[in-house]
Formats: sequence, structure tokens, C-alpha cells
Amino acid sequence: MSVMEQPGTVTSRPRMFHSLSLLHSLSPSPKADEEEGHVGSGTSSRPTLASRLPNRNTCASCSTKGGPKTAASPVPGSMFSWVSKDARRKKEPELFQTVAEGLRQLYAQKLLPLEEHYRFHEFHSPALEDADFDNKPMVLLVGQYSTGKTTFIRHLIEQDFPGMRIGPEPTTDSFIAVMHGPTEGVVPGNALVVDPRRPFRKLNAFGNAFLNRFMCAQLPNPVLDSISIIDTPGILSGEKQRISRGYDFAAVLEWFAERVDRIILLFDAHKLDISDEFSEVIKALKNHEDKIRVVLNKADQIETQQLMRVYGALMWSLGKIINTPEVVRVYIGSFWSHPLLIPDNRKLFEAEEQDLFKDIQSLPRNAALRKLNDLIKRARLAKVHAYIISSLKKEMPNVFGKESKKKELVNNLGEIYQKIEREHQISPGDFPSLRKMQELLQTQDFSKFQALKPKLLDTVDDMLANDIARLMVMVRQEESLMPSQAVKGGAFDGTMNGPFGHGYGEGAGEGIDDVEWVVGKDKPTYDEIFYTLSPVNGKITGANAKKEMVKSKLPNTVLGKIWKLADVDKDGLLDDEEFALANHLIKVKLEGHELPADLPPHLIPPSKRRHE
Repeated sequence: MSVMEQPGTVTSRPRMFHSLSLLHSLSPSPKADEEEGHVGSGTSSRPTLASRLPNRNTCASCSTKGGPKTAASPVPGSMFSWVSKDARRKKEPELFQTVAEGLRQLYAQKLLPLEEHYRFHEFHSPALEDADFDNKPMVLLVGQYSTGKTTFIRHLIEQDFPGMRIGPEPTTDSFIAVMHGPTEGVVPGNALVVDPRRPFRKLNAFGNAFLNRFMCAQLPNPVLDSISIIDTPGILSGEKQRISRGYDFAAVLEWFAERVDRIILLFDAHKLDISDEFSEVIKALKNHEDKIRVVLNKADQIETQQLMRVYGALMWSLGKIINTPEVVRVYIGSFWSHPLLIPDNRKLFEAEEQDLFKDIQSLPRNAALRKLNDLIKRARLAKVHAYIISSLKKEMPNVFGKESKKKELVNNLGEIYQKIEREHQISPGDFPSLRKMQELLQTQDFSKFQALKPKLLDTVDDMLANDIARLMVMVRQEESLMPSQAVKGGAFDGTMNGPFGHGYGEGAGEGIDDVEWVVGKDKPTYDEIFYTLSPVNGKITGANAKKEMVKSKLPNTVLGKIWKLADVDKDGLLDDEEFALANHLIKVKLEGHELPADLPPHLIPPSKRRHE
């Protein structure tokens, strides 16, 4: 006879089972305890038995993380741990050693779960990897064939690189990542996309047709210590663009655009026509306008009047494709090491080249900020994508008519966009391309989409509101602690020092190498004016000097700075040398040069040098 069938026990057992079943119904399930109480996902929030009955064996320290867990107090350690952990997660900020580490952890712990839950990677961009957060800044060169992309790289690094081919015909037929390496060599595409140290693993999705046209040229070069440069095949025009490349060229460029720090569009001053393929490429770079710079190359081959017309035509053509009210920054020049064919605009080309070099040199310093900005953009897009997918899931029927409903939803996707925009106060600029989204949804099974999970979205909102703000502070701290980061070597060193630096010997720098005081040659003319201003004891007052200085028609703010520079002995008066210096600085400003922050040593009047 079994225990249940023994006499005397039949009447007492049901009471015990009733008590145990009550306890089981009031306590949280092990699964709920493991998931740490996902209240927002539909978990029951019934009061537990421990909340109804007072526990006399519990101390305050036993319910905290890391507190003692004794046999006398099992309830607080198991039943309340999910509540306390969730509360602590909201209160305690994430701690990171570096910005790169912080970005990597935030992405893996807070943004990636949202992307995976709503299939973000199938619609927009592959998941980020560690190499995406650690890689050097990258510069992407894009342009039609024979616009000087490869020559531009050769000009920057002042060295040939493996795989380099230059010619008037479409010579570069591959994507070439020019990167730093201990020895010169080429890494083919198929080997490159399996290297975890390189940020190219996700390019594997574009298949062999692309990987056979992708390679890495590595070489020891000081410029490549700080940045990597991506050379691209020349964009085709006319009959050539009708020949298929075998892979989605615009999609590959869009993949690179998401990950690079700067995109340089090169144009030839003799070939301004924007082909259909080039137009498609520029449109694929939408949402990355902040990274785009335009270079009008080979500008030394045309006269000044023609150059003005070419510049205007280029701006007009770009305005039709890049639909933004802001004007794109265009750098005009001849970016190679050969003599200028028409040197009339030499100063303009030098100034433009210097501006472009400064922009490229700033990339290492701003790399962390760029990655932070890209992660924010990705998080905003992932949130919108989650709303779109969950809305489509909500509208789908459970059993019949799924295909017809799917076609209806895809056709009316624009209305769904507007509904989400109104309900969640989302900017229209955060939504993905309507046409592209409709194309991608055609091949998807809507029944596998997930419903809205508020907790995932709340986690991303918390990341954007709190964690990103702390990383912003860390970015500035890292910049202040680290030495000045700038691209060095190659063409960047050619104009830094010596007499061939930009502006050397011009403006306030005129006469820097002269033995005689440069102001002295015009001093007799200035002396004639000085003695008409009624000097007393060899000096004129500020009021008398002002009467003469305002004749230049310069603003008072500029004249005030000139006065401050010219009054070398700071006595509030000007002697004949200081007055001549003030007129010299006025002349410098009227000729279009900038005034120095401090008076250069070669401009100090001779008598004041002896005094010092």
C-alpha cells in the first residue's frame, strides 16, 4: 500500500497540498526570477507571499547586492533580488575606462538587443564589431574615372602603394584600403574579411564578385599611422555604366560611408557631367552630408574666368542632387606634385590645399566624437525601425488573408510612417527611405515580426539620455589629456615649417627675415602725418591718433586691436615709431591679411627692442 493509501493520512494530506499550492501560486516562477522581472513584457505583478507576511529574520543588509545570504533568510535573496537589481541598474551609472570601451559596451548591452529583436541588420546595416570602435579614422575617395583619386592619395603619402595604377582611362578597378603595415604587401579581399583586427568582416555579405575586387595595400608610412584611405573604382559614364559590375556598387559605398570619418568627392575641372551612376552614388550617401567634402581637381589647367564658370556649374549640378539648403564645401586646387600649368591662382590653390589638409589632420582628434555621433544616429534609426516592425505585426491577421494584408500594409507604408510620427513625436528625418523599405519588406515574412517590447526601447532611451551624456564629458577629457593628435608626414609636413609655409613672409609676416625694420621704408610718409597731429614731447594722444586711423574705414573693433598692438610701451600714447607701426598694421588689414594675436618680434620698433 502506498503512502497516500495508508489509514490516518488521507484526511491530512489535502490540507498540506492546498497550502503548498497556495504558496506556489503566490511566489514568482523561477523563469521570472531569471529574467529579473520583465514587467513591461507582460509578466504578472501579483503580490508575493513574502510581501504579505512579515519576515522577522531579515536585516536591511541582506536584501542588497552582495549582502550575506543565510539559510534563515532565503525569501529576500530570491524573491526581491529581481526588483533590487533593476532599481540599481537605473541608479548606478555605467563606468568606462575609455570612450571606445564605453561605446563598445553600450552597443553590445543596450542597442544590439533591440536591433536583433526587430531584425535591424536585415534592413539597414550589419551589426558593429570591436574593430569598428577601435579602427583608425578612414577617408573615402569617390569620383568618376580619371578625376585624380589615386594621384590624390599618392600626393598625400608621397609614396607609391601596392596595387596603384594611374592613367586617363578607368584604371583602378578595385576597392583598395591603403593602410599602415610593417612591410609593403597586398592582402586579398577574401582574406581581409576574415581578419578580426580589420573593420571589414561584414563586407563578406556582398559576395565573391565584390571580394575579388577588394584588397588592402599596406605599407610603412607616417601618414597611415594616423589615418587609412579607401580608394574606389572610377564611376563610369556613358555606355560604360550600362555594364554590370557584378555587385551593388552603391550599396558597398553606402556601407563604407557609415563607417568612414570623411568622404571626399573628386571632380575634374574639365569633366563636370554627373553620370547616372555617380548621381545614384551621391544619393546613397544621404544622411552623411556632414562627412562630405568636394574637391575640384586639376583647376590649374584652366584660366581664372573659366574657373569661375566651372565652379558655378559644379555648385548648380550638386544642388540638384544633394537636396539640402546648405552649400557643400568645395576645395579648388591641383592635388599633385607637378608644376602648375597656369599659375595665376597659385595663392588660392595654396590656401584651399591648406584648408583641406587641416580638415584631414583634425580627423584623429575628432574620431571618438564621430563614432559617438554615428552610434546616436544608429540608435535613433533602430528605435524607428522597431516601431515600424511592431506596427506591421500588430496589423497582421492571425490566420487568414495574410498575403493580401501584407501587400496592403506595404503599399500604405507611408501612412504607417505618419501614424508613428504622430504617436511617438518622431522627426520625419529619422525615418528610413520609404521606397527602399517597401522593397525590403516584399521578401519578409510578417508573421515572424515581433510585437512592441517597451523595455528594450526604454533601455535605448536611457542610453541616449544618460550614458551618452557621460561619454560626451569623457570625450573632452580624453582630448585634453592626450597630446595634440594630427596627421603627420607626407604632404602634411611640406607646408608646416620654413619659408614655404602658407602665408610665410606675407601680411604681418612681411620682413620676417630682413635685417632692417620692415616699417622703416614707409616711415618718412607716416612721419609727415604724425607731425601734423600736434605731438607733445614726441607723442600724440589717443584722440589725435583716432582722427587719422578712422580714415581707413576699418571697424572700431579692428582699430582697437591695432592700437593695442602698436602701443608697445602701454603708456596710452603713440610716438613716431608706434604711429608708423599702427599705419603699417592698417595697411596689412586693408590688403586682406589677418592681424596677429601678439606683435611679432620683427615688427617691434628698434627703440623698443633696446628698451626690452
